[in-house]
Amino acid sequence: HSDPAFLEKIAATFEGDYRLNFHLARPLLAKIEPATGHPRKRAFGPWMLTVFRLLAWLRFLRGGALDLFGRTQERRLERDLITTYEKDIGELLPLLATSNLDTAVELAGLPEVIRGFGHIKLRSAEAAQKRRQELLMALRKPDVAASRAA
Repeated sequence: HSDPAFLEKIAATFEGDYRLNFHLARPLLAKIEPATGHPRKRAFGPWMLTVFRLLAWLRFLRGGALDLFGRTQERRLERDLITTYEKDIGELLPLLATSNLDTAVELAGLPEVIRGFGHIKLRSAEAAQKRRQELLMALRKPDVAASRAA
């Protein structure tokens, strides 16, 4: 949203008088919706583009001691996912064979299914973790995994 091309694309898409609004659940500050247990979203006007530009400019702080959002559950999950992925690829490579290529490709592609932000990302990460366990079992013991699938 901080890229000028974003605003150019919006201007090319819409005609007339329009106003940008961003519906966000503010990290660390959002109130929890009692009915769902998820952070409550609020609408923010076009002034948020200035905040987005500032956040983009401050990206050099990411991963350091001054990273305000680096300690959230979501950011810790993202770092754990990277470590897990690297470990899985390290385990997968020596086991790679023509017979398990599809399983290996699916395992290597699992991070692509982890989408969204906040509780949505957590839910997709949980589903990916379950599938990861199944795929690792199939790679480690192909005859056992095949008999369970049958």
